[in-house]
Amino acid sequence: MAKRSFTDPQITLQHGAGGEATRQLVEGLFAPAFANDTLAAMEDAAALNADGLRLAFTTDTFVVHPRNFPGGCLGSLAVHGTLNDLAVSGADPIGLSAAFVLEAGLDTSELRAQTEAMAEAARKAGVPIVTGDTKVVEHGSVDGLYINTSGVGVIRPSADLGPNRVRPGDAVLVSGPIGDHGVTILISRGEIELEADLKTDSRSVLPLTSALLDQLGSGVRWMRDATRGGVATVLNELVGGRPFGVVLEEQEIPVRDPVRGCCELLGLDPLHVANEGQFVAIVAGDRADEAIRALRNVEGGSDARIIGVVTDEHPARVVGRTSFGAKRVIDVLVGDPLPRIC
Repeated sequence: MAKRSFTDPQITLQHGAGGEATRQLVEGLFAPAFANDTLAAMEDAAALNADGLRLAFTTDTFVVHPRNFPGGCLGSLAVHGTLNDLAVSGADPIGLSAAFVLEAGLDTSELRAQTEAMAEAARKAGVPIVTGDTKVVEHGSVDGLYINTSGVGVIRPSADLGPNRVRPGDAVLVSGPIGDHGVTILISRGEIELEADLKTDSRSVLPLTSALLDQLGSGVRWMRDATRGGVATVLNELVGGRPFGVVLEEQEIPVRDPVRGCCELLGLDPLHVANEGQFVAIVAGDRADEAIRALRNVEGGSDARIIGVVTDEHPARVVGRTSFGAKRVIDVLVGDPLPRIC
C-alpha cells in the first residue's frame, strides 16, 4: 500500500468521523510515529503472542453526544464497542478496563446512571470490568463525561482472520440492518426536525461472531464491526491497495425504512452511516449459506444477509450494483455528516 502523509495544519471534526480524513491522520501521523510489526496490521484489535497464547488487545474512547439516546447510552456503548472489536478479531474477551474523564460540575446522578449501564452491559456479556482510572478536569474543559474502555481476549484456535486470507469468490455478509445507530444519534441531537421510530443497534456481537466461527472455523476469512464510516469505509479499508475488490448487490443490503427515508432527506448514503451492533464478514463462497444459517440461529441474527462477493475484476475498489444492473463506485466517507456518534 502507498504510504500516506499528513500535512493538515489543524485538527477538525472530520479527522474523527472515520472516513478519509481519519485514515490520513492515523496512517500519516500516528502509524509512522509508533511503527512496529503489530501495529502495521492496522486492525481494530492488536494480535499479541504471550508464550504461544494468542491474545487480542484493543482500546477505544467514547464521546457520543447526546449521552443518552433511544435504546442506549454512552456507558453501554463504551462496553459494546470494545467487546465488538475483540469479537470481530476472533477473540473471547476476558476482561475490560474503564477510564473516565469527568468535568467538574457533572451531576453525580448521571455518572451513576452511565456507570450502572456499563456494569449491566458487561454482566450481560459475561465479561468483567477489572481495572480503571479517573481524572477530573476543570469545568468547560470537556463535554461532561468521556469514557475510555480497553479489552483483552484470547483468540480462538480456529480463528485465522486477515485481509491476506480473502480470495475472489468469497462472499460478503452483514449481520443485520445498517445505519440504525448513526441516524438515531442524528435525530436525538435535535438539530433537525425529523421523527422516526428508531433506536440504536448498540449491542455485543460476540454471540454472532462466536456462532459463525463455531460453524465455519477457518471458513471465516475476515471480520470488522462497521462503526464510524459505515460498511462502505470498512470494505474500502479491506480492499485498499490489494489485488481484489468487492461487488455489493445493493438491493440485498438490509436498511430499515426510517433509516432509508432519513438518509434520502439528508443526502446521506446508508453505507456511510455508523453502526454499533453490526459487523461485516468475508466467508468462503461455498459456505455462504451455511454462514447465514449459523447467524440466523442466534438471537439478533435473523436479518443477516449475503450482500456481495469478492472479485478480481476491479482491484482495490468497492462497487455497488443496483437491481437494474447499473454500477457505481462506493468510496470511503468524505466529510463529517455525523459527528460525535461514538
